[in-house]
This record gives sequence, structure tokens and C-alpha cells, in this order.
Amino acid sequence: MKVEIWSDYVCPFCYIGKRRFELGLSKFEHNDKIEVVYRSFELDPGADAESGKSTYEMLSKKYGMTIEQAKANTVNVAQQAAEVGLTFNFDGQVETNTFDSHRLMHFAASQGKDKELSERLFKAHFTDNDNVGNREKLAQLAAEVGLDAEAAAKVLASDVYAEAVRGEENEGSTLGIRGVPYYVFDRKYAVSGAQAPETFLSTLKKAWDEKHPTLIQVDGDDDVSCADGVCAPDAGRSQRTE
Repeated sequence: MKVEIWSDYVCPFCYIGKRRFELGLSKFEHNDKIEVVYRSFELDPGADAESGKSTYEMLSKKYGMTIEQAKANTVNVAQQAAEVGLTFNFDGQVETNTFDSHRLMHFAASQGKDKELSERLFKAHFTDNDNVGNREKLAQLAAEVGLDAEAAAKVLASDVYAEAVRGEENEGSTLGIRGVPYYVFDRKYAVSGAQAPETFLSTLKKAWDEKHPTLIQVDGDDDVSCADGVCAPDAGRSQRTE
């Protein structure tokens, strides 16, 4: 079963939601059979990768508040992060463009390192206060998760995976995604926002049960298979999947 996650690496609730989803997934009995795929979403496609602006300045401009109000508004977010074991250092955060981060994620996925890089990008921005829009820094982060730094640098210096990123963003728009994080379970169920682990767990169970209906073997003169409350005699065992 596939779970697709649309998120951005400068979105605080995407990181908090990632950890809450992982907590819910860890309690799911079939977690080893869940494929998690990270999809691209940019909160601000027009952001300057080297703006040097702090998160407080961005919030102040975006919401028409003072710098002090912006600082106060981040306190609760940092507390929510701490509850799931994350450290958010808002004081040193800088706003940036994440398009190259998403392109690098596609490269990492081609090398089987997408999960490692996703975690590293979030930590780089929210905990380490690194600029995840700077290509030199991105190549360094790629190396830290086991990717070839030179190969990563070549990807970043080109336009490789640009169409893939735009394609996922357009797909998200088609699905009606207007904010992140956004979780799509087997293209049948969706969860929006950094919900509680229990919400993710219940959605995983619901999607799984629908995809894998329970089989009950009934003893008798006829060999009967039952699924979803429907039983049908058969010379052998049969399975109803829909």
C-alpha cells in the first residue's frame, strides 16, 4: 500500500506531521508493507534562495504583524515540535527557495536515499539553521546521507528533475491540495495537516482493510470462503477482493 506525502522543507508542520505520521506507522501491524513516497510542494515558489531574511521577518510581512508578535507565534510551534522529539531553532532560521531541495529529493529517490534525505533536509532547516536552498549546502547534505556529493552537485547545477518537481506540484493542485502537509493513502483516503498519530494509524487501518478484506474459512460439507460478509461455495478456496 502506498502513502504519498506532499510537503515542503521550510514548513514546520510538515516536519511535525512527518514525525507524528511515523509514530502512527510504527504502531501499524503491516508497516513493513507500506511504501512512503515524498511529493513536491513549494510554500513560496518565488522565494529568493539567498534572501538572508529571517523566519520572523517573513512572518511579519506575510501576516502583517510585528517581529515580536512573530516570535511569540513560533513558541507554540516549537513546543509542539518538542512533544515529538524535535528541536526547532527559529532564532537562526533563514527563508529560502526549496525548488532545488525537491529536485535533489528526486535524485535521492533514484538512489534509494529519499527517506534519509527528507529527514536531513528538515533537520537542516529547523534545527541546524542551514540554508536548504543553497546548492553547495545541499550537495553537502546529500553526502551526509550517503549520496555522491559530486553527482549531487551536477544535478543541482543542471535542470534535471525540474519537470518531475513541477509535475508533482501540478498533480497536487489537481487533487485539490492547497496546503501542506497532505497525506494520500492509496489514492482513496486523505489526511490534511499534522494530525495526531492515532489519526494516521486509523486511516492506515481503514485503507489497508479495504485493500485486504478479511478471509474466513467456514467448515462444512462445502469448502466456503467468506469475505466482507459474502460466502460462496467452491470446489476449492476462493478469495473475494472487491
